[in-house]
Amino acid sequence: MKKKILLLVWILTTAVVHGQEPYSGNPLFPGWYADPEGVIFNKTYWIFPTFSAPYHKQVFMDAFSSKDLVHWKKHERILDTANVKWARRALWAPAIVKKQNRYFLFFGANDIQNDQQTGGIGVAVASKPEGPFKDYLGHPLVDRFHNGAQPIDQFVFKDKDGAYYLIYGGWRHCNIARLKDDFTGFIPFKDGSTFKEITPEKYVEGPVMFIRNGKYYFMWSEGGWTGPDYSVAYAVADTPLGPFKRVGKILQQDPGIATGAGHHSVIQIPGKDEWYIIYHRRPLTEKDGNSRETCIEHLYFNKDGTIQPVVLTKKGVLRRPL
Repeated sequence: MKKKILLLVWILTTAVVHGQEPYSGNPLFPGWYADPEGVIFNKTYWIFPTFSAPYHKQVFMDAFSSKDLVHWKKHERILDTANVKWARRALWAPAIVKKQNRYFLFFGANDIQNDQQTGGIGVAVASKPEGPFKDYLGHPLVDRFHNGAQPIDQFVFKDKDGAYYLIYGGWRHCNIARLKDDFTGFIPFKDGSTFKEITPEKYVEGPVMFIRNGKYYFMWSEGGWTGPDYSVAYAVADTPLGPFKRVGKILQQDPGIATGAGHHSVIQIPGKDEWYIIYHRRPLTEKDGNSRETCIEHLYFNKDGTIQPVVLTKKGVLRRPL
């Protein structure tokens, strides 16, 4: 305990001496941004969010990068519908992976309501995380409803054996499908199916998956995205296919700080059992559903592997260079 206190004092003193803010603050950066995808590339933190606005204005995506979680640089219009001929609005919830020195950005577009409409989940590619990204396939990767899941809110999960999975779905259904190595399509499962439903109790949207101590943690958003009841819950299983039994909520509104806390991502410091949750929330002063800002908090685990409830703060987290 004494060592931890001395370390904290040193961090705060160093920050003051060098004229740096010791805490990130919440929100992390100005502007209305939601559904943040947090990731680490080349010893740099990156956040890829949805531009939070009416659907017809969601025709581009920005990104943000930081070396320390405190100072953020904005990268404007890394993806634009002008570079995706089939996308026209509602660019949502980016997910990004690096593979063979290329960056693949998965995104939802057009908010399709049935199989007759054009849109769904697309893929864009770039040589740098800040883009510019270009349409990879020339058409959506997923353009139909499978198992009742609206093709939105995609998350790309890399398993410990190197296999990549697309986990996605709105309308209270969640699917998992194994991606081909080149991300041009899918590899059927052994039973011949391509899209397997893994929907847990109370699932609405925004899936996230990661591995910790050999266990697969599956997280999702519950409630209505425009309301105060928006929140995040989780389940744990031995495989990425589940079965996933809901454990409980770990992120929700704090009436004294913000409402509508949800649709998150998780960052692990490489090689360490040190975790952060990046999410969006709505300030108490705002009533517009699109008034969402990107925030960060620590994610802590109990000794038995369960996740502690996340505490919403205005100060955010301490400066953390990689």
